[in-house]
Amino acid sequence: MTGWSIVGTISGTSADGIDLAEIKTDGREVSTFGPAETISYRPETRTRVLEAAAKKGTYREAWPNLARAVTEDHAEAIGAFLGKHGLVPDAVVFHGQTVWHDPDKGETVQLGDPQQLADILKVLVIGDVRLADMAAGGQGAPLVPVYHQALARSLVGFRHEPICFLNIGGVSNLTFIDGDTLHAFDIGPGNALLDDWIRRHGAGDYDASGQISAKGRVSEDRLADALSHPFLSVPGPKSLDRYSFSADFVEGLSLEDGAATLLAFTVGTISKTETLLPKRVKSWLICGGGRHNPVLLRRLQEELSGDVVSADVYNIDGDALEAQAMAFLGARLLAGLPTTFPETTGADGPVLGGRLYHPGE
Repeated sequence: MTGWSIVGTISGTSADGIDLAEIKTDGREVSTFGPAETISYRPETRTRVLEAAAKKGTYREAWPNLARAVTEDHAEAIGAFLGKHGLVPDAVVFHGQTVWHDPDKGETVQLGDPQQLADILKVLVIGDVRLADMAAGGQGAPLVPVYHQALARSLVGFRHEPICFLNIGGVSNLTFIDGDTLHAFDIGPGNALLDDWIRRHGAGDYDASGQISAKGRVSEDRLADALSHPFLSVPGPKSLDRYSFSADFVEGLSLEDGAATLLAFTVGTISKTETLLPKRVKSWLICGGGRHNPVLLRRLQEELSGDVVSADVYNIDGDALEAQAMAFLGARLLAGLPTTFPETTGADGPVLGGRLYHPGE
């Protein structure tokens, strides 16, 4: 198999770090999984990113300076990653930092300057990975399904389709795979509302191992009302901004009861998706930070039909997956292969996403 060495990068809506991963791929399958790690933003950059995202598309005058900080942090992180692992990639995929996503208005904003990054690193950079899909009438998200499909095909001896890759980051989303059939959409809040609740109460940055939510009691009335949100019953393709949902429905509850109710809300939104899928799912492969929460994982195992396991069980690095996916999308652009499809984002047709930024141009 011919292919390229590509480093993918992404920072999720929690802005808890820049994920980096190198793979060798021709855009159809992965021949080698290289190193992967997460490097933190500078604290001030992370604070500014979270503040910008919380403003829901307003206060745009702050974006240019923040974009420079995001680019500088990425340049430093990528440079350190390449040096540490002795990598000389054919390209780097720069997703940038999402601070606003409103598909109904055809708008998605990923801060960062791919050309500046290419000039600093002296390497080909692939950026603007969502814009072509939006221009084609798509939601611009989720982007990862075509990579999920490639991973599913690589699982030797795995015969448990239909399967779902369930990513639980700030927002949760899924990819349904049944042979060549592919469906994908954003589900609802993943970890975001619970993380925000924990932070607001000065109890840390997140509910480590689910210890706080495990001590609380779910407010069933509030939960039922929250789960009646119309977005949750609309079939995909569909996508969300991190702040499309609010935790206001748990206001007035104790730290523990609020956390328990928010965790139950995440589980409930995921459970509701079973009615939106073409077939009953046999296996759920859980990716993203949410899979590290044993309480969340156990509740999903209780609620969902089929097996529910961490993707790591199948030697899939659930922490590196999205950065690997960015690299895979970059290879597909170089190979002239589509990155998104009507079934994954609602675009008018298959879309070739991304743009090349050569150093010195």
